[in-house]
Amino acid sequence: MGSRESVGSPGGPGGGPGGSGGDVPDPVDVRLAARLAELRAERGWSLGELAERSGVSRSTLSRAERAETSPTAAVLNRLCGVYGRTMSRLLGEVEGEPAPLMRSADQTVWEDPASGFVRRSVSPPHPGLRGELVEGRLAPGADIAYDRPPVDGLEQHIWVLDGALKVTAQEVEHRLVAGDCLRLRVWGPTRFHCPGPDDVRYALVVVLP
Repeated sequence: MGSRESVGSPGGPGGGPGGSGGDVPDPVDVRLAARLAELRAERGWSLGELAERSGVSRSTLSRAERAETSPTAAVLNRLCGVYGRTMSRLLGEVEGEPAPLMRSADQTVWEDPASGFVRRSVSPPHPGLRGELVEGRLAPGADIAYDRPPVDGLEQHIWVLDGALKVTAQEVEHRLVAGDCLRLRVWGPTRFHCPGPDDVRYALVVVLP
């Protein structure tokens, strides 16, 4: 999968930024924390106001902005919703000036050990583009739930490359195996679950409405 930059272990093994258990925060953690703090400051919100808007506790937000912990995928999804960004765009904003070609070794990999989710940003990031390509991996038994999309009406195409994946949207469960592709317009909660026995690897195409 090329070189990997781990963006933390939110409450997961290791107990420290970057999931290593050490005292030195991962550089991506630090840049992400700074960007989250910038986005809140740009809007003039206090931590309390952001907590009310996002449904994320004030203490969790404070620790995330100081790079003391990385937000889980679910928490980061909530913050993306409040700030009107997809996850790819937010992660792209901490990677510097976007380039039209993104080599495999340079693609940002974000890991959430708490949910067993690994997310690779495949597309070269650019704030003006409406489409994004992401590779997702879930370990057997991994389960990740989003209470809402970062942008209402977000279009998603989920193409399973290896393994099996269960996707629940609008209270309907879809079971996908290698080669299957599911198209969604996301308005409410979604859930991704890997039933096993092997990892699932899938491509996710995200298109802004």
